[in-house]
Amino acid sequence: MNPSFEQTLVEVWRQTLVESAKTVKIGGESYPVRRTPKRGLRQVDFVLDGNEIRGLEQNPDTKSRWAQLARSGKKVMQFFNEGRYVANVVDGKVNFYGTK
Repeated sequence: MNPSFEQTLVEVWRQTLVESAKTVKIGGESYPVRRTPKRGLRQVDFVLDGNEIRGLEQNPDTKSRWAQLARSGKKVMQFFNEGRYVANVVDGKVNFYGTK
C-alpha cells in the first residue's frame, strides 16, 4: 500500500527536522538532505508519483506567519512542486495551499 501524499510530507518533515537524518527514506528510495548555501536551511528533493517535490526548512528570518512560528520554536517545512508552494508541515500537521 502506498502512503498518501499527506503522510509522505509528514514523513519527510519528521525525518528531516525531527530526526535530523542525513537521508530521507520514502518507499524504498533514499534522498539526501542538503543544506542551502546561504542560510544553511535543510532541504530535500524527492519524487512522489512522478512529481519532483522539494521540502525546505522554513527560514525564520522572513516576515511570514510561518517564519514567526519557526522563530517560536515550531518545526516548519515548506513543500514546492514546479516552483509553487503546495503545502507545509508545522509540528506534524499538514497545511495545503489552495489551488485555482
